[in-house]
This record gives sequence, structure tokens and C-alpha cells, in this order.
Amino acid sequence: MTESAAHSIRACVITASTRAAAGEYADRSGPLLADGLQGLGIEVAPVIVVADGDPVGAALRAAVGAYDIVLTTGGTGLSPTDSTPEQTRPLLDREIPQLAAEIARAGVAKGVATAVLSRGLAGVANRTLVINLPGSRGGVRDAMEVLAPVLVHAVEQIRGGDH
Repeated sequence: MTESAAHSIRACVITASTRAAAGEYADRSGPLLADGLQGLGIEVAPVIVVADGDPVGAALRAAVGAYDIVLTTGGTGLSPTDSTPEQTRPLLDREIPQLAAEIARAGVAKGVATAVLSRGLAGVANRTLVINLPGSRGGVRDAMEVLAPVLVHAVEQIRGGDH
């Protein structure tokens, strides 16, 4: 896909953070993720910040089908409130387990041993690529290194393009 075709890709970033949604602190990972997507020539909607749990599912349901790519940040760990994967899985038509695994592996390769605890998912829901990323800025940076070379190609394939 050419750079001009990348501009026809629309993405949505959803930050899952109860404290950021309550205004206790500023969301820093969502804007970083949006900047990374824009750097690839992808059109990005304003970042959506929601509390953990059901609000993540509602935001995902609203975004799937309306965007080519939906990336979440946060809610993928082991905390009792972390439920982004549980909110994501029922929406997925097909999972892309190796993409999620590579995102975790990239964190481990950077010396973040706890990256293996991420439960993030990747898959396709109604012709939308959906990927759960960690909530940390470092996790987002590591994930974007994995995603940058494959996002446009993945969208092209989802749209029916050739390999």
C-alpha cells in the first residue's frame, strides 16, 4: 500500500484507565500511540479515555466497524480491574495470536521481564484490526516498533488485498 493509501486508513485509540478517566492524572500513553500512528500517515481520531471494565467494551463496540484500526492501551495486566482482553475477545471474529505474542516479546527483549504478563489480544472484528497494548509509555513504544512495519499491510489484507 502506498503512503497515500495509508492516509485512507482511519484509526481510533482507546485508553483504559479508571484514574485517567476520572481526571486524577493525564493520559500519556494514548497520545503517544496516536502520534505513532500519525507518523505512519494514518488518520487518527481524538483519543478516547474510559474507565476499566464495561466502559472499555462500550468504546470498542462503538469503534469496531467505524475505523480500520482500533488500538487500546491499558487494562492488559493482572490487576483485578484489568479487563481489556475480556472486553475485546467477544468482538473478535479472528485472533492474530502471533502479533500479540510479538508485542510481549519485544518488551522482554528490551529488558522488561514483566512484559510476559500482558494479556493483550490482537484480531479482526468486523473488518477492523483490534490490538490491545500495555498501558505504559514504554510498552506503547515497544509495541509501535512491532506494529509500524505491518499495520498498513494488515489493513490492506483485511480489505481483501493480495499478499
